[in-house]
Amino acid sequence: MDLSKNTIALILGGGRGSRLFPLTKIRAKPAVPLAGKYRLIDIPISNCINSGLRRVYVLTQFLSVSLHRHLRQTYRFDHFTGGFVELLAAQQTVEAGTDWYQGTADAVRKNLRYIQQPGIEHVLILSGDQLYRMDFRDMMRTHIESGADATIAGIPVDRKDASALGIMQLNDDGRVTGFVEKPQSEEDIAKVKMDPAWIDARGIPSKGRDCLASMGLYIFKKEVMVELLQGNDHQDFGKEVFPGAIDSRKVQVHLFDGYWEDIGTIRAFYDANIALAGKAPQFEIGCVNAPIYSRPRFLPPTAVGDNIKIHGSLIADGCRIGDNVTIENSVIGLRTVIGDNVTIKDSVVMGADYIDDQDEQPAGSIPVGIGKNSVISGAILDKNSRIGTDVSITNAGNVTTHGEDEPLQVRDGISIVIKNGQIENGFKF
Repeated sequence: MDLSKNTIALILGGGRGSRLFPLTKIRAKPAVPLAGKYRLIDIPISNCINSGLRRVYVLTQFLSVSLHRHLRQTYRFDHFTGGFVELLAAQQTVEAGTDWYQGTADAVRKNLRYIQQPGIEHVLILSGDQLYRMDFRDMMRTHIESGADATIAGIPVDRKDASALGIMQLNDDGRVTGFVEKPQSEEDIAKVKMDPAWIDARGIPSKGRDCLASMGLYIFKKEVMVELLQGNDHQDFGKEVFPGAIDSRKVQVHLFDGYWEDIGTIRAFYDANIALAGKAPQFEIGCVNAPIYSRPRFLPPTAVGDNIKIHGSLIADGCRIGDNVTIENSVIGLRTVIGDNVTIKDSVVMGADYIDDQDEQPAGSIPVGIGKNSVISGAILDKNSRIGTDVSITNAGNVTTHGEDEPLQVRDGISIVIKNGQIENGFKF
């Protein structure tokens, strides 16, 4: 199925990303680094490219400079494909006025002129903060063969996970007939629970799961989307547009049972990265048939010293690792400099945009990287962190929240050194 001619993708990444703070303090949420060398935005764009879809808009409004730079430097298509990846930041227009985007639906409403182009028949709506791999041609096939006005991707989940998701109820034909946003009681779940046998009968092992969760991925007929957005002030797709469409339109579900993770919080971001470093990750970042694309950087291979112990970790390009270093269950990002006798465990080190020239370093200054004799455990070090010598960041006191304007903060029990943050020699936490 060819999606290149009549389908356009909109990736929603315009929120403030407050749940990912402080990683989103100075960058848009889709620009947050992932797995050592990628960014969150690379996931949905790569899924589009691998599905043959090369006309993509990214909608955002907060701190979009680095995101714009990444898109410009990464996704360039030749003149013959007609492909593009373009950023649509909130802007003042005659039609939309001067307001910021008020939600995902409002963001699309303010950019309908880009959707209402000749030849566009379908609109694919994606999230900018999820980790998954999907061929959207399969979802489009479900959409067209069912004659749906809108199709939503759904994944089976246990009822213990249902309280954090939008849960759908379907009829025997797979049409969505009910929806409850984040059900908190057994009574709410009872309204939308499914028979596991129904899921099994459609080729997906239910494994006892009796709830179908919305993945926040939609395909709309263009005309239907325009009608659903015009003449109202709906702000959110998941909470208003989609539930409202169930009664008046044919909304079909496309079942999916691969790896899918919403990376909307610090804990989810940390867990997803650490899981990628495992021996048998559920999400294979290096899949040959459907790779994850990102910006080529032409960095040298990582150089390591003597007596190095690396277990269950991802090491990106351009790193310099000293002697007697131990790295366990961690992600080490681009250009990370690690001094001698350093231990890093269960941590996400995002790397750096540059490596300091040692000959030009002022006396007593702390260079970008991790100084000798330091211990980092259960932490996130954002880009360009300067960690001094003899530093210990292990959260030995099990602090759950710490700091707001400090270089080291704690969110969801995870220690975070903010981007460009500096930790002085001998610091212990």
